[in-house]
Amino acid sequence: MLIVAGHLEVDSQDRDHYVRECKPVVEQARRAPGCLDFSITADPIEADRVNIYERWESDAKLEAFRGSGPDGGLSDRIRSAHVWKYRISGTESP
Repeated sequence: MLIVAGHLEVDSQDRDHYVRECKPVVEQARRAPGCLDFSITADPIEADRVNIYERWESDAKLEAFRGSGPDGGLSDRIRSAHVWKYRISGTESP
């Protein structure tokens, strides 16, 4: 299992609009084979921060989505990205 998590920085006056425009990306990802969870949200404290959380069954499923996911100029609006991929060897209840 993989988790992709971190945050993006966009212009603060564009952040909420950016998140709304990401809705089709979230919808497509959640329908994609191998996607276990996918979320793009506005940070409640930092006005220019967009939080990213994805959970995938495998690298192959993640890469298949990355090759087909919509963009529509969204990536051009990212000032910086701080997102990492984590490989999970096991899970358990908290």
